[in-house]
Order: sequence, then C-alpha cells, then structure tokens
Amino acid sequence: MDLQKPPAEPRQPEGCLVVAIRLPVRIVVLVLVVPVRMAWDALVVTGRFLRDTLLRPLGRALLWLGQVLCVLPLVGLWRYVLVPVGQALLRLGKVLVIAPAVALHRYVLIPLGQAGRWLAQGAGAGLARLYARVLTPVGHAVVWLVRYGIVVPVLWTVRYAVVAPVRWLVRYLVVVPAQWVYAWILAPVGRAAAWCVLGLWRLLGLLVTGLGTAVYWIARVLLVPPALALWRRVLVPVGHFLGVLAREVGDALGHAWRIAGHLSRAVGRFLAALFRWGVVQPVRWVYRTVLTPVGHAVRDAVLKPAAQAARAVGRATRQVLASARETARQTRADVRRLLFGEPRERAVRTREREAVLRREPTPLGTRTLDSSTTALTNLTKD
Repeated sequence: MDLQKPPAEPRQPEGCLVVAIRLPVRIVVLVLVVPVRMAWDALVVTGRFLRDTLLRPLGRALLWLGQVLCVLPLVGLWRYVLVPVGQALLRLGKVLVIAPAVALHRYVLIPLGQAGRWLAQGAGAGLARLYARVLTPVGHAVVWLVRYGIVVPVLWTVRYAVVAPVRWLVRYLVVVPAQWVYAWILAPVGRAAAWCVLGLWRLLGLLVTGLGTAVYWIARVLLVPPALALWRRVLVPVGHFLGVLAREVGDALGHAWRIAGHLSRAVGRFLAALFRWGVVQPVRWVYRTVLTPVGHAVRDAVLKPAAQAARAVGRATRQVLASARETARQTRADVRRLLFGEPRERAVRTREREAVLRREPTPLGTRTLDSSTTALTNLTKD
C-alpha cells in the first residue's frame, strides 16, 4: 500500500471559489472512501491468507494428483503399451507390406518398365523415321500445291476484282463526304456550342461567388457574435468550474485514500495485537508452561522406557530366532550326514575350514637330494 503523500506540484494562486469547494468535497469523499478502503484492505489480507494457506497447497495437491492420475498412467501407457505395439506393427508392416512391395518393384515392375521403355523407344524410332522420310516430304508437297496452286491465284483474283472497287467506292462515297461534313458543318457548330457553354460556366461562377459572399457576411453578422458571446460568457466559465471541481475531487480522492490507508493500517495493527495478546500469547504460554513439561515427563517416564523395553525384546527375539535357525540348520546337516553320508567335496572343505580355524602349520617333508628345489634339478626332472 502506498501511504506516502506524493510531492506537491507548484500551483497557481487559487481563488475563494476553489477554497470554498475544497473542504466540503474532501469531507464527503473521505466519508465515502474510508469504508471502501477498509473493505479493500480486508479483501487483500483475506486473499493473501487464502492464497498462502488454501489455494497454494490445494494447487500443489491437485498438481501431484494430476501427475499421479494422468501423467504417470499416460507415460506408462505410452512407454509400455503404445511403443511396443507400434514397434511390433512397424516390424509387421515391414515384413508384410514393405518387403513384398520392394520385391514386387525390384523383380516385377522394373523389368516390365524396362521392357516397355525398350518397346516404346523402338516404336518411337520407327515413327520418327516414317515422319522424317515419308510424311514430311508429302506434307511439304501438299502445302506447296495448296499455296501456289489455289491460295495465291484466289487472293490475286479477290484483290483486283473485289477489294479495289470496294475501296474506291468507300473512299468517294463515304470518306470524302464525311470530311466535307466535318470541315464545313460539325466544326463550326462545335466551336459555337463550346463558346456558349464557356459563357454559361462563367455566368454560373459569378452567381455562385456572389451568393457565397452574401452568405458569408450574413453568417458573420448574425451567427459569429452570438456564438462568441456564448463561448466567452457561458461555456468558458462553466468549463473552468467543472475543471476546478474535477481537480478538487481527484485531489480529495487521493487524500482520502491515503488517510483511509493509515486508518486501515491502524485498525489492522490493533486487531493483530488483540489476536496476539488474546489468542497467541495464551496458547504459547500453555504450550511452554503446561504441554512441554507434561510431554517431557511422558517422554522420560513412559516413552523412553517403553522404547528401551521394546528394543530389548526385539534384540532378544532376534537372538532366539537366530539360535533356533542355527540349531535347525545343524540338525538338518546331522540328519543328512547320518542318512546319506558326507560328500567328498564337502568333507574336504570342512577339513580345510577346520585347519584354517586351528591355524596349525602344515608339516613339511625333510629336504633330501631328490627333493632339491634348485632350478637345475627342476630342469633335470622335467
């Protein structure tokens, strides 16, 4: 909470109207803002308490529950079900689909395609030779005959029998009369019409200019002075008054919010101190002076002896069980030895173990000439 007052900005000298408005506005705003600020601070404290004591542990519990109920089963399903099934399906698809398709492509389609390509290349080569050696000369001959035997004579005939007379008739029956009509009739009429339209446009411009000038002076004389008077005498003072009122209301809201913050903090401290001295301190005194000595006495008089007795009983029980197991093992070994005899390897190991336990040195033979341990005698024996 920002309870510090911001630095005041330099202001212009204020009039009596501002001073007369400020005090009642601040009183009214303070009365209205204090309950709102206290309710806001109470909501903030309640929200923080709920967040720290309820919502955050609840969110962590929900997160852990979601991991246990959703994430871990999905991971196990993906890792131990879907992945093996997918790998099995992939291998099955490779064996049943991809391998036969590759074999079909490699050993059937490729030879058929190569054979078809060879046949197509042979047919194309034959058609190309036929086109180059037969169809092309025949076509050239037909084109030459059509061009120089039919088309050229027909064109020359049409040109000198039809086109030339039609062109002469069009020139002297249409073009020459049209040029005469344009030069001696249409051009003078168009110039006269253009001059008339230009005169009418200039006359219309003069009329519009005159009307605009008249409307301007009428509006300037009849509308502008009342509008200026309304602006200067009514709107500007009302705007100044509303601006001063809005500024004072804003300042009053700021002061009232800060004062309400101080009041709310004082009330909160009072309630916290009341709760501490009325609940926390008695509970702490009861815990320190009553529960702690009682707990220590119970621990020293009951729990520790009970724990020691339980440990002693457990130790004795373990020793009894160990001795019973050892006795049962030895009894089984004796019964097996009486019934089946002791195996050779086990007897050897038993004798070696007994020798090691006794730690007696093994007897060494007497050294003679035959039992020499020199390298020369060893080589001779070998």
